[in-house]
Amino acid sequence: MKQIPLDLSADQPQSFDTFVTGRNEELLQRLQQLAVAGVDKSAHTASASTDRFIYLWAEAGAGKSHLLHAIAYQAGEQARLIPADAPESAFDYSPQVSHYLIDDADQLGPQTQIAAFNLFNQIREQGGWLVSTGALPPTQLELREDLRTRLGWGLIYQVHGLSDDEKIAALTQAAQGRGLELPPGMLPYLLTHYRRDMPSLSRMLDALDRYSLATKRAITLPLLRDLLQQETEQQ
Repeated sequence: MKQIPLDLSADQPQSFDTFVTGRNEELLQRLQQLAVAGVDKSAHTASASTDRFIYLWAEAGAGKSHLLHAIAYQAGEQARLIPADAPESAFDYSPQVSHYLIDDADQLGPQTQIAAFNLFNQIREQGGWLVSTGALPPTQLELREDLRTRLGWGLIYQVHGLSDDEKIAALTQAAQGRGLELPPGMLPYLLTHYRRDMPSLSRMLDALDRYSLATKRAITLPLLRDLLQQETEQQ
């Protein structure tokens, strides 16, 4: 049978709308408020220092990077997304940037740790917001002591991953929104035999829809097995 390109690398837009909230409702509301705060430049220094620094921690796949991208998407040109492997210059303070977003701060190298520490101090003195992420709470990070202290300055949130039941409910709702009817047992099978993070699961649901249309076959468990086999062969 001729294989069909799956295009599983195409991410959905990482916005607040595509984030499955689960037990993160309070965090999501706070970040949504923060994302639009840059419109009012006077708010840079009007809010308390602890309200302008937020640290998110979670295991891989829980959605902390998604949330940083959602802030960047909402804030537009006023946001700067800084990955852990960014050069030191990415940590330079700019009056034109209101939202600094450091992803995987726990993986910063020795020199960028110093740059991040200096950025914290400049934001505190001159205004702005900083949201950073890591795999563990600040007190457990293997970083410079002064940077660990800065990461713990403000609000600290654990990003709670979805339970299997929550993932199934979210995927079922997404399937219904696409007009797809999934047979019983398909989603539990997918969770058992595929990557378990929501972006990957959502992409596989999209691929399953396209594969069903391309092969003119109903969405069944055998169809899903065929698709998973193709995905393995194309890696």
